[in-house]
Amino acid sequence: MTESSARALPRAARVATWSFFALNGFAVGMWVVHIPVVERATGISHTTLGALLLVLGGAAFVGMQVSGPLADRFGHRRVVPAAGVLLGLALFLPGLATSWWALGLSLLVFGFFNGSLDVAMNAQAVVVERAYPRPIMAAFHAMWSIGGALAAVVGAAVLGAGVPTAVTLSSTGALCVVASLAAGRLLLDSGRPAPVETTPVAPVRSRTPGRVVWLLGALAFALMLAEGVANDWAALHLQDVLGTSASTAALAYGSFAVAMTVGRFATDRVAALAGPVAVVRYGSALAAVGLATASLSPWVPLALAGWAIFGLGLAGGVPQLFTAAGNLDTRASGALMARVVGLGYVGLLAGPALIGGLTRWMPLNVAFAVPFALCVIAVVAAPVIAPRQAREPAEVG
Repeated sequence: MTESSARALPRAARVATWSFFALNGFAVGMWVVHIPVVERATGISHTTLGALLLVLGGAAFVGMQVSGPLADRFGHRRVVPAAGVLLGLALFLPGLATSWWALGLSLLVFGFFNGSLDVAMNAQAVVVERAYPRPIMAAFHAMWSIGGALAAVVGAAVLGAGVPTAVTLSSTGALCVVASLAAGRLLLDSGRPAPVETTPVAPVRSRTPGRVVWLLGALAFALMLAEGVANDWAALHLQDVLGTSASTAALAYGSFAVAMTVGRFATDRVAALAGPVAVVRYGSALAAVGLATASLSPWVPLALAGWAIFGLGLAGGVPQLFTAAGNLDTRASGALMARVVGLGYVGLLAGPALIGGLTRWMPLNVAFAVPFALCVIAVVAAPVIAPRQAREPAEVG
């Protein structure tokens, strides 16, 4: 292999991995924007829909735990595109559902393969990052956000044009299949060495990866719970607490999401200069300040600024946790990644439900004390992701 072709491999894999993140964000986003239409088509209630969405979340968690070890055993070049293809095929199903049980089965399959792709592509991102002399993980997560934003625009357009849901979701699924097959050929397997001209990120191994990975998972749970609260409650905060219109309230989530996306594109440079511990520590501190500002502000502009600061602070933490998990033991990066991503995903689902329960006894902005406290805990616990001296491969347990 020539020197130029050796350089091209990680670059091509980086673009291909970007594609999988954007594709996953787009596929999930297209499902999300069609949820109201699917709910009407199946004739189910909000309560039934909520239960079915929990089925989707549970299936995604199981898919994460399955695909991680499979990626370690069979290689990312097989598992990542396979998960992408199967996710695309699964996306055909919700648009065809006409009853609650058909939709439930559809979401069971869709959730499983969405979780499978989530872990597999994150494990691949860690492998690609090892071939670079600087952090690049956060940019992959930014591409997921870009894919979701694109889905919102495209979804609004096709819904406005009256395109049937089955046609839209099937077309999106076909795009996933074709793109996964095309991009999968460019991925790297975990055993491929880094190009000689780079100074790769050192694979990190610990004598006790099992203990460390649960600590990383706990941090991912905390930070993704805070993110889930913003996703589901930011707009309602402005509407219920500050009395804004629905259109103005929507700006709360918009400011959070835009700031998080921009922050993820900037995080890699910050991590290269200051290190991953600083990103988690100071990012979590900034998030706590932003959420406190949004919760306590009596003025809409200041509250919007608070939600933006919250998103900016949360932007870089989770990618650093995923990188740390994937580098604990390079032989089992997929399995270790599955634990951290899975716990983070549980937090993402649990956060909105927890806040909803607390609002029975306290105002919404007071209930935000829970994610605020978790951000403060992340500030204190940030050193858990500090790179450790590479040692002999350890058993995962």
